Amino acid sequence: MTKTYFEARQWASFTLKDNSEFNTLTDVDFIMTHLFNISQVQLLIKNQTEMASKDWQEFQRVVNEIATGVPPQYAIGKADFYGMQLKVNQQVLIPRVETEELIDWILESTTEIKDESLRFLDIGTGSGAIAIAIKKNRPNFNVTASDISSEALKIASENAKEQNVDISFILSDVFDNISDKYDIIVSNPPYISESEIGDMGDSVVKYEPALALFAPDDGLAVYKRIIANLDQHLNGSGMLFFEIGFQQEQAVEKLLTKHFDEASVTSRHDVAGNQRMIKLKK
Repeated sequence: MTKTYFEARQWASFTLKDNSEFNTLTDVDFIMTHLFNISQVQLLIKNQTEMASKDWQEFQRVVNEIATGVPPQYAIGKADFYGMQLKVNQQVLIPRVETEELIDWILESTTEIKDESLRFLDIGTGSGAIAIAIKKNRPNFNVTASDISSEALKIASENAKEQNVDISFILSDVFDNISDKYDIIVSNPPYISESEIGDMGDSVVKYEPALALFAPDDGLAVYKRIIANLDQHLNGSGMLFFEIGFQQEQAVEKLLTKHFDEASVTSRHDVAGNQRMIKLKK
């Protein structure tokens, strides 16, 4: 027996009422609009329309998955980022709104660059979110994205094709398979220490890829590897951008100033006031 869109919303809201990470009808609307590729206005217009049987079955499947703790973006297979809808699955992290502020900073830092054909590298691209957002906003940049996971690169490549942008993808553990030099390097690497697992949401720990979350050495291991090889891969007047954990600002700044004592190192907090990103300008 099928339901109207209104009845389906009510059923989903009731089914998910005990999910502490869910915001009832607001997030139910997120499921519907993304699952069925309709706008919020179209959803309201359809309120008393009966759902197609296959749509009702798919909607039930997704809602029941979310009820078990699966993040909505994984259940639907889509996530919003910087005005785009990107494909995601459990091989890649769900792109965060905080990372959009890193995109803003990169774009702000490149508004006056006259050489628009500069070379840009995104290390640990995951779903391709950063690389794709940059390429869409700086179409003349030569953008390369790398990841240690071939499954992640498959998703990123599909997203780049869907967003109609030309990006080169490389399977590489940091710089292992990369020999070129770049004008801008950005990385949102795994930076969570395993000692911080208790502070994280259950759905993140259970469903998001540990390879993209956790790093040894108090979460600093990947930063150290990138910084140690930066001279061989960042051009003389280049810029490096890192997304960082909320307690890592001083540690990462210290690593950067130790290796590049004459470079400019700047940190920036997100809109919530959390330590979030660092820029090095050679």
